[in-house]
Amino acid sequence: MRRQQLLIVCAAAIIAGCKDKGFARSSSDDVWSPATLTSVLGVPEAEVEAALRQRLLGGPPARIDQHKWAHAQRLYRMYGGKPLWLTSEGLHRERAFALTNALLNADADALRLDVYPIRELAASIAALKENSKPTAAQLAEADVVLTSAFTSIGVDYLIGQVDPRTVSQNWHIDRHEKNEDSAFARSIRTPALDKAIATMRPTDDDYLGLQKELARFRAIVAKGGWPSVREGKAVKPGESDNPARLAALRARLAVEGIAVPPPSPSAASAGAAPADSAAIIRGKAAKQRQARAARSGPGIYDPSLAGAVAAFQSRHGIAVDSMLGPETVTSLNIPATIRLGQIAANLERFRWLPRSFGSRYVYVNVPAFRLEAYDGARKALEMKVIVGQDYEDKATPVFADSMEFVVFRPYWNVPPSIAAKEIFPKLASNPGYLGANDMETYQERGETRIRQRPGGKNALGFVKFLFPNDFNIYFHDTPNGELFEKDVRAFSHGCIRLEHPEQLAEYALGWPLDKVEDAMNTGPNNRQVKLPAKIPVFIVYGTAYIRNGQLYFGNDLYDRDGPLIQAVAEGALPSPQTVQAVQALRRIAAAD
Repeated sequence: MRRQQLLIVCAAAIIAGCKDKGFARSSSDDVWSPATLTSVLGVPEAEVEAALRQRLLGGPPARIDQHKWAHAQRLYRMYGGKPLWLTSEGLHRERAFALTNALLNADADALRLDVYPIRELAASIAALKENSKPTAAQLAEADVVLTSAFTSIGVDYLIGQVDPRTVSQNWHIDRHEKNEDSAFARSIRTPALDKAIATMRPTDDDYLGLQKELARFRAIVAKGGWPSVREGKAVKPGESDNPARLAALRARLAVEGIAVPPPSPSAASAGAAPADSAAIIRGKAAKQRQARAARSGPGIYDPSLAGAVAAFQSRHGIAVDSMLGPETVTSLNIPATIRLGQIAANLERFRWLPRSFGSRYVYVNVPAFRLEAYDGARKALEMKVIVGQDYEDKATPVFADSMEFVVFRPYWNVPPSIAAKEIFPKLASNPGYLGANDMETYQERGETRIRQRPGGKNALGFVKFLFPNDFNIYFHDTPNGELFEKDVRAFSHGCIRLEHPEQLAEYALGWPLDKVEDAMNTGPNNRQVKLPAKIPVFIVYGTAYIRNGQLYFGNDLYDRDGPLIQAVAEGALPSPQTVQAVQALRRIAAAD
């Protein structure tokens, strides 16, 4: 695999079998701090610290931005300006190895390795290995480069490498940058530094699943991707098509891991009929066998192939109809490099999220059209949702807030924008429109507004869930339950319609289901109930995700993938220059 050939490079121990001389341990033997030194490779400690202070007054190492450099400077101040990676015998080999190993293995997260000081690390380590009497400046440089690399990879794991504001993501979830210094302080004090660094990245099953798929798709790309499927007529199960086109379709699906049984023998190759065939042909069983033979063969879009296409459609955000239609062919022909880029992009989106969502929370992935609610580590419920349309500012934004109230039998206060564009024009041509739709006008701040009365026609159904936010987005029931039968469900004005709102009310309030249903169906109108405790709500946008152990590509409803895929391209498939730099650091680190 290209990933194995070019990317996963583990730094061997800087010097094997060294004694552990860099730890100053607490009585519980679980906290690291800089060793008390008198000299480093014969250079007095005072000279090393002076050189370190001077180096810190200069600029950051190459490719380290000011944000990461500031973290490195604060770490040194936390430890009184002492070196963090040196012992009396030079580099603290185990900790330097752990950091170097973590840095090089960041490839498995699709992090861009070219933003780290890899060449500088190699040069600094080589300078100490090849010179038994390094200068204080060389010692200080090696220490600073290692610290900068530590804060650099830490920042990237904690909040991601790409600022979502720079790639048109409509992302409004706080990346918790204020927590970075405390995370670095905890991590650097941990003797098992590589494990501490690993805890900065997301560790949930969905993230780990995407990591595995990243490796699989890198292998696909390394082998040349997948064959294209020619455009042609839309083909239904049982219909005939060009055998070469169907063969390419089978091969294309197989590369992505969707198994297709080989075509059955055609009717022409079924063999000669037995001597008493006249009697058999007259039988119903023979006619059925003949019909099946006519519907199989290399030129027939048979049920097994159609079933594999249906599986592909389900996993790629396409309405499942089992047909080989234009949308399916277009999706089949998206290059493997783009799919790889989507996986890398969504690993990055995971890093933008907080590491903990709380003990109870609700999680909606917009491109998946799905809501999940969690209680501790247990998934308490999941359901289909309908999300915002992809035009006229109806897209559902990415944000997080806390659910506070459930409102039973709500009024729908029609937003002024919807009223102006949709309701008032209809009212102008049909004076009876409001009455026919259980709507009425009311005055608010001197303006005429429209609302829809509670009941069976109400656009919000019989219950809504409020988590106050700047976007006026909430969850609600809907009278249009038939829309949940569709595979692609982007129909709303931005709010999120629920397939089973009664289940979410049961989860949020802790009420029995019959009490929820009574409040929805026969209770007082517009009854607002405060939740026993606020529940965090996360509305996210993930176009490559894991469900039940299977990779899915969601519909990029709002065209947000393109800019992000471009930004993470170097992490998805590093350039030859980056690979060379990584291999050089590997050789330097592995040398005795």
